[in-house]
Amino acid sequence: MARGSSVVAALLLGTALTAAAGLGTGQFRQRGGSLVRYAGDNGNFVSVDGPHNGLGAQSAPKRHWPTSRKPLPRYQRQSSRLVRLATPQSFDGRFNFCRVAFRHNPRGDGGGWAVDYPRADIHMSVRLSELTKTAISRDGEGEPNHVVVRLTDDELFQCPFVMMTEVGALYVDEIEAKRLREYLLKGGFLWADDFWGSYAWEVWANEIGKVLPRGEYPIVDLPLDHPIFHTQFDVQRVPQISSINFWMGSGGRTSERGADSAEPHARAIMDRQGRMMVFITHNTDLGDSWEREGDDPQYFYHFAVAGYSLGVDVLLYAMTH
Repeated sequence: MARGSSVVAALLLGTALTAAAGLGTGQFRQRGGSLVRYAGDNGNFVSVDGPHNGLGAQSAPKRHWPTSRKPLPRYQRQSSRLVRLATPQSFDGRFNFCRVAFRHNPRGDGGGWAVDYPRADIHMSVRLSELTKTAISRDGEGEPNHVVVRLTDDELFQCPFVMMTEVGALYVDEIEAKRLREYLLKGGFLWADDFWGSYAWEVWANEIGKVLPRGEYPIVDLPLDHPIFHTQFDVQRVPQISSINFWMGSGGRTSERGADSAEPHARAIMDRQGRMMVFITHNTDLGDSWEREGDDPQYFYHFAVAGYSLGVDVLLYAMTH
């Protein structure tokens, strides 16, 4: 057993089942099968559009976000799920879980940027505060102040760490690629998670290649003795974590694309000085182990400890390197 894994299990088990459906944090409640923000919050919220293509934008390349910042209404009700969009007031020097909203690639393979949102962001923030001494940013109700940023937002540069999920569906245009490249070269850290199989990999590699050209910034496999796997917990393997729906529907299998995704990978892109800019977990879904920790006891037992152990290691590494 990896060092500290029993500690992780003990701390998680005490509260995981009471956090089912996101209610453990008191931030979101379920209504009619969708998540609805409690009234009275002062945050800057907009809704997630149906296909999760990004805060009201269409799938790429039909329409592009404006390059200039325009004020958004506090609530833009295109659906009943609301997004906490970052503002300058979102940042107080403590940890914010920052998720990138990107537009959907019509040739891609994936559900879009909002998969696992918002419970993965909330739960990971809570567990980081419990398992480490990291001070997390909280809103006026005492809940984790997780935020969503777009690649054209100035608030991107307030996030030392950003997360992208389902990057097999990623699309970035020239302006977005330039902004993300600037963010990464200035010291930012991107974690790309939850995409499966060779086709999704090729889509991701092509899009991140617009940001960091492969000839100059190659993608490399990370050995398990790399410090990122041992920041706090000794992670001995890259866990393959499937979505809870696939796991339960397949009788406990974990490879969502069969033989094409049988082996999980941890890869990275470094800058010229060897600093890690991008951490990539392919053929696995770390975010679901956070989001779904309280949905099913067996799913928790199988995946939460491994998911949080690696998650804590990566976040601490990102903030200290």
